[in-house]
Amino acid sequence: MTSSTSNARVAVIGAGLAGVRLAQRLGGAAVLIGEEPHAPYNRVLLADVLAGRYGPEVIGLPAAPGEFLRTRAVRVDRADRLVHCADGRVVRYETLVLATGSNPVLPPLRGLFAPDAHELPRGVHPFRTMDDCLALSDAIRPGVRAVVIGGGLLGVSAARALAVRGAQVVLTQQGDRLMERQLDPAASELVHRHLTELGVEVHTECRVRGVRQVDGAVRSVELADGYLLGTDLTVLACGVRPRVGLAQAAGLDVRRGIVVDDELRTSDPHIRAIGDCAEHSGEVRCLAAPALEQADALADSLLSPDSARPYSGTRALTRLTLHTGRPGSAPLDLAAFGDPEPRPDDDVVQLADATRGTYRKVVVRGDRLVGGVLLGELGTVGALARAWEADDPLPEDDGSPLLHLLTHDGGL
Repeated sequence: MTSSTSNARVAVIGAGLAGVRLAQRLGGAAVLIGEEPHAPYNRVLLADVLAGRYGPEVIGLPAAPGEFLRTRAVRVDRADRLVHCADGRVVRYETLVLATGSNPVLPPLRGLFAPDAHELPRGVHPFRTMDDCLALSDAIRPGVRAVVIGGGLLGVSAARALAVRGAQVVLTQQGDRLMERQLDPAASELVHRHLTELGVEVHTECRVRGVRQVDGAVRSVELADGYLLGTDLTVLACGVRPRVGLAQAAGLDVRRGIVVDDELRTSDPHIRAIGDCAEHSGEVRCLAAPALEQADALADSLLSPDSARPYSGTRALTRLTLHTGRPGSAPLDLAAFGDPEPRPDDDVVQLADATRGTYRKVVVRGDRLVGGVLLGELGTVGALARAWEADDPLPEDDGSPLLHLLTHDGGL
């Protein structure tokens, strides 16, 4: 164990998307602290690594200038502005940025943990880190039975990847539809159909009660009605929870996440927070697009404090591509943003083509685009993204700005 002290204008704890983006923008002014043994990578693409579409090295993030400490931050001394690390190193900061990310939620399933156990039993895998991805990849064989618990964005991505690798996949979702946070019912049904065509068995409104072990390995998943699903691999995709332990121990204001204002400042004026761990205006987003937008906003604030604009919330789209893995087959592209559920006075346009498996819906409030979902061919996503991110009035086109946005590429 070494013992040395580094001085940094900005110390960034967390080498995920948000932390690395900020360090890149700040140049040599930042010291980046990351605890994973791997070089920083794009977590959004882990499902493509699991599916065999990319090798782990392909999703690596560009190296940030400045010092990178591959160690774990264990304590923040706010009085002296010091970060103490597990390997004995100490970083003195002017500004500290917490980009500590989130941890997977481990559901309270009966039989998951023995009374004296502190690790997951064999055959059970979270799906959050590169180590999780590599462990799952090593365990996959054609014909392996896999149960994915959770039908959100992460669960859908994991189920697709496992199916592409030849596993027999069952996806269980407690809610009444897949990806209910991002999609409306019609779009969820298209995703459901796409997974079914891949061979995934999808169960919605399905609560998992527990797991059963044989010789220390989980071999079946028990549903609320008592039905047992045989399994060799059980993937936990039940959401994530902000990592706030460092902030709590340092006495910062923490609710669900680390509370920040429009300057992304915590209750300590010398400490900021961005990404999955941050709670802004009562919301914890835990998605890549908001994390990158917060990193950019904070970089602008630190580099040019007099001209930077306050962060007011994300204006970015969530995008996902589901590949079938079959030669010649088309992937299902998805983009979702804002609130796809309209209020009574909102204007809505929906265009669907069941034959081509495409669906487009946008919601306009007054003259502003406030939400939408697109699946299938995304020729219109560029125009929609610009209108959404700019938050500008929609252009008029023969009295129908909605149709202009949805059909500028020639229609469905």
